[in-house]
Formats: sequence, C-alpha cells, structure tokens
Amino acid sequence: MTLDYGLFIDPDQQSELLLEHGGPKAHNTGGLRIKWPADYNIYNATLGRHLGPESRGRTALIYEAPDGSVERYSFADVEESSTRLAAGLRSLGYGRGDLIGLHTGQHPDTAVAHMAVCKIGGTAVTLSQLYGPETLAHAMGDCQLKILITSPEAWQILRDERSSLFPHLRHVILRMANEDELSLEAILETRADGFQPDFTGADDPALLMYTSGSTGKPKGIQHGHRVLASYTPSINLFFNLSMDDEDAVFWSPSDWAWVGGLLDMVFPAWMAGRPIATSLAKFQVESAYRFLERHKVTHTFLAPTAIKRLAQTSLPLSKYDLALRVICTGGEALAAETLTWTEDSLKVVCNEFYGMTEVNHLIGNCAQIFPRRPGSMGRAYPGHDVRLVDMDGKEVPDGTPGEIVTVADAPTRFLGYLNNLEKDAEMCLGSFLRTNDLAVRDADGYFWYKGRLDDLIKSSGFRIGPAEIEECLIAHSDVAEVAVIGKPDSARGEIVKALVKLQAGALETEALKENLIQHVRTRLAAYKAPREIDFVEGFQMTSSGKINRRVLRNFEIEKAKKLTHQGF
Repeated sequence: MTLDYGLFIDPDQQSELLLEHGGPKAHNTGGLRIKWPADYNIYNATLGRHLGPESRGRTALIYEAPDGSVERYSFADVEESSTRLAAGLRSLGYGRGDLIGLHTGQHPDTAVAHMAVCKIGGTAVTLSQLYGPETLAHAMGDCQLKILITSPEAWQILRDERSSLFPHLRHVILRMANEDELSLEAILETRADGFQPDFTGADDPALLMYTSGSTGKPKGIQHGHRVLASYTPSINLFFNLSMDDEDAVFWSPSDWAWVGGLLDMVFPAWMAGRPIATSLAKFQVESAYRFLERHKVTHTFLAPTAIKRLAQTSLPLSKYDLALRVICTGGEALAAETLTWTEDSLKVVCNEFYGMTEVNHLIGNCAQIFPRRPGSMGRAYPGHDVRLVDMDGKEVPDGTPGEIVTVADAPTRFLGYLNNLEKDAEMCLGSFLRTNDLAVRDADGYFWYKGRLDDLIKSSGFRIGPAEIEECLIAHSDVAEVAVIGKPDSARGEIVKALVKLQAGALETEALKENLIQHVRTRLAAYKAPREIDFVEGFQMTSSGKINRRVLRNFEIEKAKKLTHQGF
C-alpha cells in the first residue's frame, strides 16, 4: 500500500527520514515501517539542512526580549555562533559522549547550544528553569554533571550554593559571568577557525531529559539522535501537512527543556527551514494573544491547559488579528468542548496526539487525511504498533478499557533510563512497553482516553477513570478548569472528588455544586458523579504544564490520616 503524507523526504539528504512501504503488515502500523540512516544526526536534520546560498540568510529565530525589542537570527548566524560555542566547549576538554547541561530557558542561547553540543558529539542535558534548587540538584547529581550553560537570572539564586548543591560541577558558562565563571559573550566572540565537527550517529545519545517529577523525583530519560527521525512522520501529521508553508512561523509557550517545546517545536521548525519565535515571558492569556498577533505565528504547540485558558476569552478574533492556522496539542486529554471552541472561535485546525517522553507519538490526529472525533485521542499513527491490554498483557476487545502499550522495538522508544535499571524493568509488560495510561478503542480504530493507572479511582467495587468525569465537567458553562481524584473513604475505599476552578463571574455556591454533581450523574452515570466538590483558585502545575494530581491526592491522603489519628 502506498501512502503519501507529504513527508520531508529528500533523496539527496542522508539525514532525511526514509519510509519503507510494504513488507509484513504489522498491527496498527498502516503497512509502514519507519527507518532512518545509521548516520542520522539532529544537527544535519535541522540547521545543517539550511546553510546553502538560498536558505542560509533566512530567519531561524525571532526573539522578543523582556524590554520589547526584537532580535532576528538567520540560519547562518546560528551556524556561526554554534560553531564558536562548540569550539569553546572543546577547548575546555568536552567532546564525544560528554554531558552538557542546558539551563537557558526559551532563549536563543538554548537552540544555539543544542547545535554546538551536536557538533562535539556530546549529549545535551535539558534542565528546566522551572525546577527549584533541590530538583535541579537531584538531576545534576544523578548524571554527575560537570558543565552547565545557564542564564544570569536563573544562576543568580543558585550561585551562592554552588558547592553544596552541585558538587560535580566544574564549569559554568553564562552571560554577565563572575570571575569564577566563563563568559558566554566572550566565547561567542572568539573565532573558531579550523574547527571540525565530530557528529555521532542515530543510535548515539543526543538528549538526556528529566521527567517533570509528577510521580516522584525526576528520572533521566536518554534519547538517541534517531528520536527526531522517528518523530518526523507524526510531526508532519499533527501539523496537518503544512509545515513547509512559505509564511509559517512557529511558537510555543512550552518549556524548551521538554519534548513539547524542543522536539515538537524548535527542531521541527528548523527541519522545515522556518523561524521559531520565542520570549522569556510566562504564559498569560492576554500576552499570549498579543505575541501570536505581533509575530504572525501560524503553527503552535499548546498543552490542553493553555488552550482552556485561551478559551476563557470570548470572540478572540474580534480582538486580535491572528495568523494562526494549526494548533497541535498533547500531554493530557483535550476535552471535546475545548476542541470545538478552538476550531470555531480561532478558526484553526487542532490536532491532538498522544505519547510519553519515553516512547512518543503513538496515537493522534491529522484533519487533512482523516476526520477527528471530538474527545478522541485519534488513531494509531502509521508505523506504530499500539494495543490495549489487561493486567496480564492480553489484548482486550474493542470497547473494553485496557492499558495502552506498544512493542519493545517501537521506533520512538528511548534508549533507557539513566542509572535506573529497576525503572527500565517497570516499563516492560512481557514483550510490550507500558504507558500506564488507560483507553478504549472503538470499532473504527479511534482511541478514547480513560486516565492513568495511578489516577484510577476504585470506589465501591467500580474502577473509575477521572478523565471522562473531567471532560464532562469542563463542558459545563461555569467550569474553567477541573481535576478529579480519588479521596480515601473508609466505607467505599475511595470516593470521587472534583476540584473546580470556575469561570469568571460564576459564584461558588452549594447550589452550583449540586448542579455539577447532577451534570455528571445524568450525562455519565450515578456512580461516576463526584461525592465532593471543592472550588479552587487554581492548580499547581508540573514543569511540563500538567495539573499536578499527585499533590492533590497526597493532600487528601494526609488529611485522612490526620482524621484517623484524631479518632474521626
């Protein structure tokens, strides 16, 4: 079967993804197998593709500084800066296989540094500036990081505790450096005549990414250069086959230390030879709309939480002159009502996709080639073998909830956890890789998210997934955001509890609580209706933009323990 998805396939570029059609038809792969050349390298697939006479002068980066000024960097500019930084790293003794910490946020320095690390054959350790000192110390200690490229603002609160927090650290590079630090400005002004890159291959480590820590301390996830190659088909699909639009401009508020900001946004923009716009501003609805407007952003990745916040603005196109045409989203389930608002009110295509940092892009949508079903995660993407299984690893029939798994040799799978063989083993269920996410597949191959195994609420013998209750509640006109958790209960094991942030103007009344309970009762089932509802001002988020349900669950567990201790 021949399937043409308009992928970036250039037979003259060895760095390009190759698709092999035919062969044995694997489960849910669409008859495709994803392949890549052995020498695939992220640099050659991104910046290195656009240094010819026709493209080297094109804009690669648009940076809006805190003072409102705008700086533009061409592909040639990034090439020169990254070579100088690579030469500086090599002069310090770093090279093939070494870990280079990147802690520079959504600044152009981050994108330049990634290319420099590729050029010396190193591994970029992506460290979020949202991490507090203890979390950062854990990650850097776990990988025994010796060198860190950071920013003045982020390093200012860490500098005095350097020796105690980061005992392995030898070199710190940043702008406006102190005497015992290295000046990034000086390195970028030093000529690098004669520098020769040392590119590693597809299976060599390229990235060490630490999880957001929503279920414990962050764990180091290792990816090879092949990760970008294996993402290429699905990237093109969730961007609706429009990445090479001549006027395309990419932007996302998602952290560049994470898959959503880096592998789904910065690198894809450069694969397509299009600019990535960025700033250091925190996500706020008004400023996000203005940023989209000023820079004529056409393509974005937004977490569902960010989309829900944008949706609190009525008639946005009457207030903002937007060029936006494609939103891709992932990280948590997108409610049907949110999808409908996005496409009706913003007049864009919104394609949801699903995966995890360890093995990504398993399921998703592409409105260009198959219809979306609001509330559905989409179908298994071509080249991916995705199944639903029970606790024993046996496949479940359509219509039956099961854990989402994929095969052990999945194309997007990671290289493994750093220093954590026990966690590696936990990922395996027989011959499958686990996700710990639950879903139902319908007869047409669409998947419907039901929540995480550790979020599953077990109440009076029922196994209840919180995702569908959250989607039901978010459809209520008074609800802006919601999290559903299991609260310990001596009689039922757990009860369903909803924490609700209301829309502006809605009143926190007992009558509204009862209305919300009946809303779920009549639309889903009586046993799924919340027995408790708390109104909240907002939610603590993980650094990857998800509601931190672990904090909410732990609060209820600790509260139950105290009541038990007091004899209640």
